Amino acid sequence: MNTPNKITLSRLLLIPIIVFFYLADFIPFARLVATIVFIIACLTDFIDGYLARKYNQVTDLGKFFDTIADKVLIMTGLILIIAAPIKGSAPIVFPSYLGVVCIIIILAREFIVSALRQIAASRGIVLAADMGGKVKATIQYISVSLYMLYAFFITDIYDIIDNELALKMSGIIGFILMIILIAATILTIYSGASYLIRNRKVFKTDKNDNFIKNNDEDLEDIEDEESTHNETQVQVEDIQDQDKNKIELSDEQRLAIEAFLRFDKVSLSILQKEIGFSSYKSSKIMEELENIGLVSKVIGRSRKLLITKEDYDEKF
Repeated sequence: MNTPNKITLSRLLLIPIIVFFYLADFIPFARLVATIVFIIACLTDFIDGYLARKYNQVTDLGKFFDTIADKVLIMTGLILIIAAPIKGSAPIVFPSYLGVVCIIIILAREFIVSALRQIAASRGIVLAADMGGKVKATIQYISVSLYMLYAFFITDIYDIIDNELALKMSGIIGFILMIILIAATILTIYSGASYLIRNRKVFKTDKNDNFIKNNDEDLEDIEDEESTHNETQVQVEDIQDQDKNKIELSDEQRLAIEAFLRFDKVSLSILQKEIGFSSYKSSKIMEELENIGLVSKVIGRSRKLLITKEDYDEKF
C-alpha cells in the first residue's frame, strides 16, 4: 500500500474519532476536538490525490478507498450536525427541516452519480470527476466544519460570555451558516445535474456497444474529428496478414500508445488524466486502436496492449 492510499485509509480511521468527540458531552471542549479532527480528515482528501498524481501512484485500490472515504466522511458530518442534539435539546442546524431536506438532496446526488459511474465502468468507460464536483465537496466540508465549530460555541462558550452578546452572536452565526448550507445544497444540485447531462451518453449506449456507437448527438463532433483521425478498420485477426508498416497512426493515437507503454497499462483514465483527452475522444481513440489491433477488446474491465515498445519503435 503506497503513501496516498495510507492517507486515504487514515481518513476512514478518523471518522470514529470524530463521532466520539462530537457526542462526548461529558468531555470539555470535545466538539472543538471533533471539529479539528474533521478538518484534518477533509485535508487528507486533497493531500492523497495530490501525492498520487505527483508521484504517479494512482491505483484502483486508491480510487476505491478515496470514493468511499469521501462519501462516508461528509455523510458522517451531515448526520452529526442534523441529528445529534446540542445540550440535550435540538440539533445545531436550525430550522431542523432545512437540514433534513439538504441531507436528502446531498445523499440522492451521491447515489445517482455513483450509479452512473458503475454503469459506465461496466462498459469499460471511465467517468472522471469534474471541477464542479470538487468545488461542491469543498463547500460541503466548509459548511459541516463551521456547523461543528458553532456547536462547540453553543456548548462550551455560550454560557461563559455575556448573555446578550452571546444571543446576538448566536443568531448572526446561525443565519450565516444557514445560507452556507443552502448554497452547498444548491451547488450539489447543480453539479449533479451538469454531471448527468454531460455524461448522458452512458444511458443511450447499449450494454454490448461501444460508448461512441449509435450516438446521434455526437455526429457533429465526429465530423469535426474525422480529418484528424485515420479511420482504420482492420480486425485483429487480419493484422498478421498485412504489413503493419503501412498503418499510419494519427498524433492522438501515437500519444495514446506511448502513454500506455509508459504506464504499462491500457486505460481510458490514462488518456483523460495524463494526456488531457475528453471522455468522448478517449473512447473514440480506444476504439480505433482496438480496430487497428494495437489494444485488445475489453476483458472483464480491462484491456491489454498488443504491441511491445520494441515493435512500436520499429514499425511506427
